[in-house]
Amino acid sequence: MGDLVLRFEAGTLLLEGLSEETPQDALPPGCAWDPRVGLHRAPAWRYREVVTHIVRDLRARSEPGARFRDEARGYNTLALEHRAAREAFGHQREALEAWRARGSRGVVVLPTGAGKSYVAEMAALSAQRSTLVVAPTLDLMNQWHDVLTTAFGCPVGLLGGGYCEPRDLTVATYDSAYLHMERLGARWGLVVFDECHHLPGPSYLLAAECSLAPFRLGLTATLERADGREALLDGPVGPVVYRRGIKDLAGAFLADYDVETVQVELTEEESEAYARARGVYKDFLASSGINMAAPDGWGRFLQATSRSSAGRRAFLAYREQKLLSLSSQAKIHALGGLLKQHSRDRVLVFTNDNDTVYTISRTFLLPALTHQTDVKERRELLARFNAGAYPALVTSRVLNEGVNIPAANVAIVLSGTSSVREHVQRLGRILRRVEGKRALLYEVITRNTVEERQSDRRREHDAYR
Repeated sequence: MGDLVLRFEAGTLLLEGLSEETPQDALPPGCAWDPRVGLHRAPAWRYREVVTHIVRDLRARSEPGARFRDEARGYNTLALEHRAAREAFGHQREALEAWRARGSRGVVVLPTGAGKSYVAEMAALSAQRSTLVVAPTLDLMNQWHDVLTTAFGCPVGLLGGGYCEPRDLTVATYDSAYLHMERLGARWGLVVFDECHHLPGPSYLLAAECSLAPFRLGLTATLERADGREALLDGPVGPVVYRRGIKDLAGAFLADYDVETVQVELTEEESEAYARARGVYKDFLASSGINMAAPDGWGRFLQATSRSSAGRRAFLAYREQKLLSLSSQAKIHALGGLLKQHSRDRVLVFTNDNDTVYTISRTFLLPALTHQTDVKERRELLARFNAGAYPALVTSRVLNEGVNIPAANVAIVLSGTSSVREHVQRLGRILRRVEGKRALLYEVITRNTVEERQSDRRREHDAYR
């Protein structure tokens, strides 16, 4: 064996110095012969395993003159100091210790408001390596930029929102991370994936697979996905190393809270329209042999509705019955009563769609926040809400995760999906602890519609038991 050289290339590792005939059991983990370049290649995320294997193998062989050159590593050793250090909470210390005990790799699951960002700051101090934080939205990217700048007092780079400024401390969106990681994947030794339940998507996973970072931390309050793809995180990020739920931390570290269900009725006219639309939809399912509860039910329904005029009518009927249940007149009336009842509170109103957001905004003269709201206006709205200038905000899904709204103490879920994750995220928006605060979440449900069953499903989380 001659010199071994490891290089980073396009999100992978190339290993020089081993022949094609090298037995598989003698190769580092993940390595396979690539005839295109006549070298062994491995996924970049296996960098740590590859280097460990090579170093141990060379020590064991004690071959004179055999050397290993690591030309893949492009990250730096840092000397970070925390400028705003505080005593970590018990669960934050436990999370960091559990992460370090698993080789500084893995996923930490903590509720919104439990201080996941401080766990990331402690992880960066522990690793003392060039660090990249990846977040799902521009709002969160900017929020993380402020967090890291305040914590460490050094320049923080940005990837996303029109910026491409990689530094030893950098924040990126998932969209930008997976686009740039093939080129920059050797640049950081620690990668923090915020809201890491987004990572197992078809493209975003490249952000983890094309990075050689030996240290990896996933953060989320809601790991489980409907498609089960969270299992894909075990390799390129690591397994769950620490988990605490809302019930575990309520009172001491999160605000105490109550959950109330408000049931409303369709008007006679709405009820008749709902029954007609539901009948058309259900008849089409029966005639097409489609079971919507099956894993492929939704996909089969979409395919079937595109093939005939009857299918088109069934799809329009599906949308009509859903719209009637999610945004009935009685819900708007109930919302008016709740807003009056909580006129002295800081209220977030959640809906399922932007049309309903704008209807509510016009009806009650509330500021609206959707994905169409530009970044500057969004910041201004949230700042005024937290300061008390706006007593309420109405939104669809853009506030479901990550945004820091400590002043909010009441949430009114007027409509949403059946997703447990979405419901827990919305509860989490009002749980940031403030002295004397007790949070309250209302779930407004239209009786005798499919929404009742959706409510039952999304309340399966232990936070509601």
